[in-house]
Parts: sequence; C-alpha cells; structure tokens
Amino acid sequence: MLNRILSLILALLGAVLAVGGGQLALLGGSFYYLFAGLAMLATAWLLFRRNPLALPLYAALTVITLGWAVWEVGLDWWQLAPRGGIIVLVALVLCLPAVRAPLAGAGRGMSSGLPLMIAAALSVLVAVVSMFQDPSAIRGELPQDRVNVPPNTGNEAGDGEWHQYGRTHFGQRWSPLDQITPENVTGLETAWTYQTGDVKGPDDVGETTYQVTPVKIGDSLYVCTPHNLAISLDAATGEENWRFDANSGLNPDRQHQTCRGVTWWEAPQAQDADTQDPEAAFRAAAAEECPRRVYLPTADARLIALNADTGEVCSFFADNGTLHLEQGMEYNPAGYYYSTSPPVAVDGRLIIGGAVNDNFSTQEQSGVIRAFDIDTGELLWNWDSGNPDVTAPIDIAGGETYTTNSPNSWSVFSVDEELGFVFIPMGNRVPDQLGMGRSPAVEEHSSSIVALDIATGAKQWVRQTVHHDLWDMDVPAQPVLIDLTRDGQSVPALVGPTKQGDIWVLDRRTGEPLTPREELPAPGGAIPEDFTAPTQPISALTFRPDPMTGRDMWGVTMFDQMWCRIQLHKLNYEGQYTPPSLEGTIVYPGNFGVFNWGSVAVDPERQVLFGMPTYLPFTSRLVPASEIPPKDAATTASEQGLNRNDGAPYGVVMGPFLSPIGVPCLAPPWGFVAGADLTTEQVAWKHRNGTVRDMTPLPLKVRLGVPGIGGPIITRGGVAFLAASVDDYLRAYNLTDGTQLWEARLPAGGQSTPMTYEVGGKQYVVIVAGGHGSIGTKPGDYILAYALP
Repeated sequence: MLNRILSLILALLGAVLAVGGGQLALLGGSFYYLFAGLAMLATAWLLFRRNPLALPLYAALTVITLGWAVWEVGLDWWQLAPRGGIIVLVALVLCLPAVRAPLAGAGRGMSSGLPLMIAAALSVLVAVVSMFQDPSAIRGELPQDRVNVPPNTGNEAGDGEWHQYGRTHFGQRWSPLDQITPENVTGLETAWTYQTGDVKGPDDVGETTYQVTPVKIGDSLYVCTPHNLAISLDAATGEENWRFDANSGLNPDRQHQTCRGVTWWEAPQAQDADTQDPEAAFRAAAAEECPRRVYLPTADARLIALNADTGEVCSFFADNGTLHLEQGMEYNPAGYYYSTSPPVAVDGRLIIGGAVNDNFSTQEQSGVIRAFDIDTGELLWNWDSGNPDVTAPIDIAGGETYTTNSPNSWSVFSVDEELGFVFIPMGNRVPDQLGMGRSPAVEEHSSSIVALDIATGAKQWVRQTVHHDLWDMDVPAQPVLIDLTRDGQSVPALVGPTKQGDIWVLDRRTGEPLTPREELPAPGGAIPEDFTAPTQPISALTFRPDPMTGRDMWGVTMFDQMWCRIQLHKLNYEGQYTPPSLEGTIVYPGNFGVFNWGSVAVDPERQVLFGMPTYLPFTSRLVPASEIPPKDAATTASEQGLNRNDGAPYGVVMGPFLSPIGVPCLAPPWGFVAGADLTTEQVAWKHRNGTVRDMTPLPLKVRLGVPGIGGPIITRGGVAFLAASVDDYLRAYNLTDGTQLWEARLPAGGQSTPMTYEVGGKQYVVIVAGGHGSIGTKPGDYILAYALP
C-alpha cells in the first residue's frame, strides 16, 4: 500500500514537471525539468509494478540532478535547495526498508537501494558543504589612510552637530565623531526611546512610511512624521520640547504619505535696522520673532515656518506662516502633488521641488524647482525642466503656469556654496512608461542630475543617467559632494547613485565624469507609437547586476522555480532597458532601484563609499485605455498594481516579479552592504545583508540577504550604521571590510537613515523606526537613541 501511495505521488509530481518542463523546453529553456518529469513518471510506474529498477533509475535521476544543479549554480545552498530538495527527499523515502522490501522479489539485489543511498548521501554532503559557502560575496578591504585631512564637509557647524538631512549640504552622511569604534561598538545600549503617537491607520494609503532623519542643533532634535507633525526633543533625554500639527489630513489619491525631514535655518545676526528701509525693518522683525526656524513640508503641498525654540508659526512668512506650493500649476488635482523631502536653505533662499504622483494622469502638476525668500516667501526664481531657459518668476497673478507633467525632483538636494551651485536629482515625466510627445527639453532633463545657480536658478550643467526613460529610473538619491584626490590634485566631485546601480563620479564644476563613461547598446522593440534610445550610459563605478538567465530563477521548490523560468521566457526580456509592452516586460533592476532615496555614505578623509545595493526585478504590462475599468472610489493610491494614466492611450500594471507563492523569482541574495574606493572607482567588498526574521511565519534568523530601503551613515571611528532592511534591526559594520559588528532589535521597521551627534560629551546614534508601507514592515512611531554606557 505504501508503494502504491508513493507511486501516485511520484506520478503527480512527474506529470507537473513533464508538462511544465515541456513548455519550458519549447520556449527555449532548460530541458532538465522535462527529463526529470519523465524520469519521475517512469519511476512511479516501476514502483507501482514493484519493479526494483525503480531504485537505480531514481538514483540516476538524483545524480544527474546533482550534477546539473552544481553546473548551473555552483555551491550556492540557496539555489541548490529548490533544485534538489524534493528530489533528495523522495530519494531518502525510497531508501526506507518499508519501500524496498516489496521490491525484493524481483531478485538480483536490485532492491538493496545501495546506488540510491550513495546518490542521496552525496547530495546531502554537497548540500552541507554549500551551507558554508557564499559565492555572492566579494571580500576585500577599503584603504584606511586618511588622505584628506581636514576634509571639506561643506557648511560645517561643529563635530557634534547634524544640521541637514545628510548632516551638511554636502550630503556625505559622515560624522567626525569617533567615540564609537569597531572595538567598543558592541557596548552600545538604548539611551532613550520616544514615541510620536503618529501611527499608520486603517484609512491611510499603502505607502504610509517613516523615512525621516532627525536634525540636531545644540541640545535639540527636530523631526517630522508621516502625517506632518513637527516635534522637538531634548537630544540627551528624548523628552519632548514641543510639537506642532500641520493638520494635513488624509487623501486616498496621495501616492506617498511621508516626510523625510525638516529644514533648519538661523537668521543672521541682526544689525541695527534702518527704520527708513521697510525691507530691513521687516527682516529685523522676522529675526526677532523667529531667530531660529524649522520649515515643515506637508502632504497637502504646503511649507510651514516654525519657531525652532517654541514650535509657534512664524507669522511673517508667506501667508501667515504658510507657503502654498500649488501656485502656478495649470492642473492641480488634490493629492497628486506634495513635498516629501526637506528643502535646502541657503543664502536666504528656500529651494524646493515636489513629488508628483506616478502614472495617474496626463494632467498633473509641474515638476518645477523654485527658490523662495526665506523670510517673506516671495518667489525669487523658478527652473522648470519643461521650459529650462527662463528662470525669472512667472506671472502667476496674470495666469502664467508651469509646464504640465514636466520632470520633477522629489528627493533631497545638495549645495556647494563656494561654487554657488545647487544639485538636483531629477525624475521622469509621467506617464513613466510612455515616451510619446516628450519635448526636447523634457528629453534632455529626465532622469538626470542638474546643477543650478543658487542666485538665479540658471542651469550650469546636466548629466543624464538614462536616455528616453521608459522604466521609472528617476535619480532617487541626494547627490553626495566630496573632494577627491586624483593625480595628486584635489578635485571637487559629486557622487550620484542611481536606480540602475550606477555610481556617477563627476566633476561637480562641469558635470563631466572623472573616469570616461561608456554608451552600451540597448534593446529595441517599443510599441509602435514610441521608440527606444539605441544606447544607454553606464558609469565606471557600478553595482549593476548581470542580465537574468534561467539559472537565476528561484523558488521554494523546483515547481515554482520552473514557473519562474517559464515566465522569464514568456515575458519580454532582452536585458536591462527592455521596453514596456502589451505582452508584459521584465524590468531589472526594477523601479525599486539598486539604490533609492537613502543614497550612500562617503568618508571624505579616506575617500571611500558605503552603500546598500538591492536587487529585485519588476514586471510591467501596458493596458489599452479602453480596457481599464472605472476607478473604484475605495481604492487608495499605490505605485503597484494598475496605474491608470488617465488621458494616455495606455495604463500600466506593475509589481515585483514573484512566483505563485509570493517569493521573488530572482534567486537571493537580494540585499547587500558594499564598500567602494572612490579614488579608483572599484568595489572593494560586498556582503549579503539582513535575515528572513520578519519575512516568514517562523522567526528564523537566517542571513539570506534581504531587500531594504533607507540609507547608511559613517563615523570617523570607522563604523557604518544602517537599518533599512526588511528585518527590524539597526546594525553596525566595520567600514574597512564590511564585517557586521553589532545589531539591535527594533520595535518596528527601520526604513529611514540614522544619524549621530554628541551632547554632554557622549556620542549618540539615533534611528526612527516606523515601518514602510510598500515593503510591508511593521508600522510604529519610535525614535530610539543608542550610546555607550
């Protein structure tokens, strides 16, 4: 009876493999699955007939499977397991005496099962050996010499301070503090914990996320929350100083409900004001009312000026303390436009961009970059990528408007005050996947890094990272400014991470790469109405993945792995930059990006980089407008699923490339930490990062290398800190070789960038843990500080 049941199970497994394997073979994929299915069917028939040939036949299948698997993926346990797991499990069952005994009557020792036992034992041995291998790792060390001392960090305000989102306007995310070192970091303990009270609710949009990095000035921290609370805390104790509620409400059409930070400004020391000069008198009064300020961007497109000492609104700014950012837009649908990132404050100006909902409509707000007077809120200049040569303020009262749907900048800007430039990471014109009708100006500035003059907004240079972007490859990260030593000379450089995985190292004076770049051939085959660029740029320093092949497909079992291999052949995929299609296209790297808004951290003394590359393919499929159903009033905005593109000939369905049981079709690891030498533009080390602790029903702390979104920081002590991954931990790493040194369990998802500061002679490390809606981490409202005892 047992053998009859086993033969039935084997027949079912074999039938599935034979049918799926046959389809895969016809599509041009591996013949292994067809062979394995037929071998299983034959084994099932022999077992049903009590024929002892079943055992050596299955032994042959086991050995061939082992050889094929090792040939495809080497000694990578995570890739060997789905290929051979079921095969070996069945082999072990067939070795049981209760299975072999009924076969003995056929004689000649064929039922001894010795060949099958040897095959199974060999497979288990290979599996055990592979558990101690990591073929994805790059092992090495970053240089430890401090070649640039003292370093140029931009608008430095003191070693223990963190005045801007990336610490200074240079966005280096590097602190000169060195109290915490690789030798003592394991002694970090929780110093204090604070809860904001702002937690994701049932009526919130899916991507309600904590992405904030606090700023620290003097003895105070300043943060914002997803629903636009501004809060000041005591930096030593975490006790609340004040809070302000912007009352930005909810809107189901907002694609993002987040706030990455507030902007700090201290008014210049007031001189004796000329009472006969109204402007001087006004500015003196403003400095007296709010000598120190934080500016809060909101989810309903406002910018609010607050007194940093009290939390009171600065009434002199704009309209009773509030600047309305929707002014000058030809179209202004509610919930489609807002600012998720803090503006930069420089030279008496607030320079700000805005996020525009991806793929909602052809009639959305402009991506204009604007500079406003920091006291009055008066518009000083506007740079519209759809009309880039005219920066004088438009006549809003007279009905002038900005270019509809022009490329926007939703991330954080960087500033070099000495050069007089502000550096803008640009997005794409929506709809992202449809390139028809883009003007020459839009084509030039989409998905690029642009340098503008701080005083006038005039464009100084543009460096495009994708031509004719059809894949949502926004430049997502704050450009990082660092002075690099090349050929014995100090060169003012810019380091620009991209979603494609490129790290552009440019001369920030001109936008020219410090190492010659290449243009690589790109796939064609766009829809008839559109076109593709024949080539695409690539940087010298890059974390781009290799194109996916069948051997890169994954699953928990060989069955969902086979399904992924079939989909790889059925969907359009000719490598990176395969254009969108009606049949469906694989986009890899996906629009989640190898790098995203968390950017990278650089050490300006050692001239090295620490980053968190992530690898997840997505799929996109164009849908004719006539086939898009009416909008459901209960639907909340999201970047995944159906994006309607109202007014366009096509919508688009997007999402991660997953197997039928919901795991990525791409084999792990999906997330890494990595170090690179910026003087040579070479990757020195790369290690898988993060565990499946919070991805599975069982709390298994297995270091698989998981996705993440957030950013790192570096300290002069030689320690890098990073949370970001989908398991809820804050970790510390040795900057030199990437070794993990310490970790702390977080009460919620840590998809933000940490920061560090000093107060009272003690160095603190702070992380905000509130979860991230898009990747499903645990929501919360925590701010946690760590310090040595």
